[in-house]
Amino acid sequence: MASGFFALFDDISTLMDDIAAISKIATKKTVGLLGDDLAVGAKKSSGFVSSRELPVIWAITKGSFVNKLILLPVVFLLSAFLSWAVVPILLLGGLYISFEGVEKMYEYIFRKKHKKHTPSTESADKKSILSNEEKKIKSAVRTDFILSIEIVVVAISTVKNYPIYMQIPVVSFVAFAATIGVYGIVALIVRMDDTGLKLVELSNGENVILEKIGMLLIKAMPLVIKTLSVVGTLAMVLVAGGIYLHNVGFLFTVFHDVLNVLPALFVEFFIGLVLGICAFFLVKIWKLAYS
Repeated sequence: MASGFFALFDDISTLMDDIAAISKIATKKTVGLLGDDLAVGAKKSSGFVSSRELPVIWAITKGSFVNKLILLPVVFLLSAFLSWAVVPILLLGGLYISFEGVEKMYEYIFRKKHKKHTPSTESADKKSILSNEEKKIKSAVRTDFILSIEIVVVAISTVKNYPIYMQIPVVSFVAFAATIGVYGIVALIVRMDDTGLKLVELSNGENVILEKIGMLLIKAMPLVIKTLSVVGTLAMVLVAGGIYLHNVGFLFTVFHDVLNVLPALFVEFFIGLVLGICAFFLVKIWKLAYS
């Protein structure tokens, strides 16, 4: 009886070791996507009132957890019974990401000069702020959903030859670790200026090193957010292009010779940009036709 118990314990221990090893491989394959997710997440989480930054990030994080809870069972079922449907879903998500990236470029280039600030009452300001906040949170959660599909699909592709009892813990670990890691770092980024201000206050004019670090964080904050905003937009286009390049055989054949000359990064961005522009103009035409 005792030997049977220890044999079972040994089997469980071996299984956990295997899951940990496979999770490490799956995590490595999704690192690039997590970098894009971080850039996009930081872009989507910036631009809020200081006191609302952490609540907004927490709201987006909860939305991201819900996205994973929805996606994981669906992806496991699709992988088991309708594996052919995974790629089309992925391509639709890539099209949406490319559209949103190009839309942001359009708004920055053509609408920035026409931006006007109109005076309003304090109550109207609060209402406008909350409305804008809600829209940004919904937009961030939608984008996270698409990026989550990519992360989950890439993760499950690394364990597709393993039994389902190993797929579930590995892919679930990668998915939830992505949410915790990405939005944890995002929270640190958007609070840089407040951290710098605290350090300046703690220095009390006496600790020069602490004061300089604090001032550096305060001055660096706008630059970091602006940089991440640009990187986030480019990342959306890049991710979309990567989805199509690696899942549409025709595109890979067309760009095969180019890939031998240029890095895949440039090809993926070009494909994502073309897709985004096409989707953007189709949406514009549709709005004009039905407005």
